[in-house]
Amino acid sequence: MLISRQSYSYEMLRSELTWVVGDDNVQTDCSEKLAHSIDYYWVPEVWHDRGLKPQTPTFIVHPGSAEEVAEILKIANTHKIPVTPWGGGSGSQGGALPMYGGICLDTKRLNKVLEIDPVSLTVTAEAGIIMQHLEWEVQKAGFSTMHFPASIACATLGGFIAHRGTGVLSTRYGKIEDMIMSMEVVTPTGEIINTLPVPRHASGPDLAQVFLGSEGTLGVVTKATMKIHPLPAVRKFHAYLFSDLHSGMVAGEKLMARRLAPSVIRLYDHASTISIIKRVLGIERKGAYLVFGFDGEEDIVDLQMKKAVAICEETAVEDLGTEGGQTWWDQRYKFYYPPYTFQMPQAFGTLDTVATFANIENVYWSMKDAVKEHCPEANYIGHFSHWYDWGCMLYARFIIEKPPQDAAVAVALYNRIWDAAIRAAIKNGGVINEHHGVGLKLGRIMRDLYGPAFNVLEGIKKTLDPNNIMNPGKMGFQGV
Repeated sequence: MLISRQSYSYEMLRSELTWVVGDDNVQTDCSEKLAHSIDYYWVPEVWHDRGLKPQTPTFIVHPGSAEEVAEILKIANTHKIPVTPWGGGSGSQGGALPMYGGICLDTKRLNKVLEIDPVSLTVTAEAGIIMQHLEWEVQKAGFSTMHFPASIACATLGGFIAHRGTGVLSTRYGKIEDMIMSMEVVTPTGEIINTLPVPRHASGPDLAQVFLGSEGTLGVVTKATMKIHPLPAVRKFHAYLFSDLHSGMVAGEKLMARRLAPSVIRLYDHASTISIIKRVLGIERKGAYLVFGFDGEEDIVDLQMKKAVAICEETAVEDLGTEGGQTWWDQRYKFYYPPYTFQMPQAFGTLDTVATFANIENVYWSMKDAVKEHCPEANYIGHFSHWYDWGCMLYARFIIEKPPQDAAVAVALYNRIWDAAIRAAIKNGGVINEHHGVGLKLGRIMRDLYGPAFNVLEGIKKTLDPNNIMNPGKMGFQGV
């Protein structure tokens, strides 16, 4: 249903929404619409930069409870109006863009910490809370979520759940889906449901996994209980320089294979080492920079560190010491903020993927070749930032210093690079994405990744959202 601002339908719908959340919590002014039409996806940024009008929502609605969310979704179903959930607006995949207007459901009024359980080591909070605010409250009680993403200061708990986000310490503490115990979800038809109170059971399928990573296409997460951890006695880091990417990768693999339980490993390729590591950390070296760390009780950490250092000493070309590692930890967020981050007028994209240790280096090189083939002037850099028992994540990036001025030409080039690089990753054992999500940006490749299994996802979508109101056009699902 398309709604003109000057129409009976517009005024009637506004009245319905106002009845649910109050007049102050329904916004229609142009500045708010613009603010809710651009996230950190490069395409809407360049669209706005070139003076083109982005697609804006008709209403921005701020619910204060799950019950209000439910009523809003019932109204949207009655009128068959699209609803796009909005958390912090920091996503890079266009997952929160209101592609078909309608209602932008801003969740940030759902910002309360409801309970900290020091016995079970859990915290229950509303999903619209900014992650940093949640961490501060948990730390006051002597604990930590251990979820430290670069977007911690602006992204919401619900946003991380929506796209299976991850933080700096994921190598030990896991991604957000490993941290979630249970969730409260409002379905597209307005039912408030709760997943089971624990994530490990044989009571049928884990319903929480249906909504984790669904990016607002299957419902709205309004509350979650997640694990918390005692604050560690110590946290120590060490860094080494390797002659090339492969030797650094082998060292990282050994750290994981020997089950030393590092809290973090980061391996930067040569291009990142000579550029970003130099600029941000002041470490001027050629080769592959590897940093790792451990946390917990000091005697255990010291033993883990001793074993890890012995592994690296076998092949590293330079020991950068504890200072070289601690510097990285102290400056870890600077990589993602001006003046160090990539920004307009550059064109840039983060091609993150994940694969097994047997495949990840092939993924790296195949993506690099694909980027260079379609845009020889682009720079390609990468680091490996989230490690698992079986493989690791590649955080690759392409940067074009002077993209075409014409927005349509620039976007076409941008999409060709993404198409080629992600399909190269899939061909070599990678996936579409590791922790930024699918959104609008990569939805067109979902069928290539899933094959006939995508029909199962579509079936779930149609069952839960029969009127297709929830974030249509994202994750490869049909638009309005």
